[in-house]
Amino acid sequence: MTKLYIIGLSILLTAIIANTIAGYININTWYNFSNTILEKGSFLKALKEQSTIDFLWLFFLYPLTLGFGYLIAEKLFNIFF
Repeated sequence: MTKLYIIGLSILLTAIIANTIAGYININTWYNFSNTILEKGSFLKALKEQSTIDFLWLFFLYPLTLGFGYLIAEKLFNIFF
């Protein structure tokens, strides 16, 4: 249970940092994208409005970043526990 909690915290902190940086450099976050889906009424319509960098961030770089959050937690857990 401790391991799961540490992994969850690490992914959460990674997501907060990643979203803060994305917002600072004006890249869409999932929060913005989900609002666009609601406004347009369609996932595909919202997807068409994304720039290339937004698309790459949302569907490639952000999940990869969260995966690194997991790896960091795994390594920290193995060091300390």
